[in-house]
Amino acid sequence: MKKLFAKDRKNRQAVKQLELRHFVLKQISTNSNFIKATRWNALYELINSKKGSKTVLSNRCVKTINKKTFHKFTNFSRTVFLKLVKSGQISGMRKSSW
Repeated sequence: MKKLFAKDRKNRQAVKQLELRHFVLKQISTNSNFIKATRWNALYELINSKKGSKTVLSNRCVKTINKKTFHKFTNFSRTVFLKLVKSGQISGMRKSSW
């Protein structure tokens, strides 16, 4: 369980760093104040960098590490979220009936 969280944290940090690098290279390649050779080198690195995809990341429940029934607003799975609401640990939520 700890291993999955550590791996997920490591993947998120790597993707964050690569996104920042991608952003900087893109800004350099589109800025006309830089020398043409610098812009070309930045564009070349953008084209040839294939590491760090966002698809590596997967959302998981904080308590059960379940990733199938993940609720994107609360970071809990659906079952854990319902248990927390029923026990009253999440305020302002109640069961609605039609």
